[in-house]
Amino acid sequence: MATAHASPDAARYVALAEAHTAHGAVVAVDVLRAFTTAAYALAAGARHIILVASVDEALAIKSADRSILAMGEEHGHRPRGFDLSNSPAAVAAADVRGRVIVQRTSAGTQGVVAARAATRLWCASLVVASATAAAVRASGLGTPTYVITGRLAEAGPASGSDDRATAGLIERARLGLPLEADRTAHDVANSDEAAHTLSHGIASAPPEDIDLATRVDAFDFAMEVVRAPEGLRLERRPGASAR
Repeated sequence: MATAHASPDAARYVALAEAHTAHGAVVAVDVLRAFTTAAYALAAGARHIILVASVDEALAIKSADRSILAMGEEHGHRPRGFDLSNSPAAVAAADVRGRVIVQRTSAGTQGVVAARAATRLWCASLVVASATAAAVRASGLGTPTYVITGRLAEAGPASGSDDRATAGLIERARLGLPLEADRTAHDVANSDEAAHTLSHGIASAPPEDIDLATRVDAFDFAMEVVRAPEGLRLERRPGASAR
């Protein structure tokens, strides 16, 4: 049941540059496409994902252990030496069962690395929305802060509308309010970020990526970041009812 007078607007929503101020329960949101791609990788059987800020870090981790796959993008394209692009369609078609993946992206993983003050930290997108909401609610940490990783200072206050819409849906799920899933999926699919993503070309951003990214609650698991010796490790957590 929704709490009386509860509103998704009561949560805190911060831009990427403010991620370092986020504390308590923190949800880093990147629907197009980092944490959609990560979800598809974990759903396909990847063991866990190490999140890093730079291409060099990712390549160094891969060099130290050749069994690790490097996944992600720089300026929208797969960097030289990476095994997988930042594409859920590409990852869904790959064999990642039992593999450790290191991921670097221009927005999503940057937000995670910056959110050092978080008590607990989740990565989220539409495909794991309700499971994320349930995990945050079960944590007992109260109202979360959402890091809108696509909201960039240089791109203006309207940037990251896709991530903001996704965060709003997650918060509605946490509060037990109607998800407005169809409207949110439509808003993400028709956002400026979706058009920008597709502008990178079919090799880097096949059109299927947008469809896969807007499948609300495709997976019944949350993705939590664990601070481990090897770095920031994204792990799959069993889903629980958020409604």
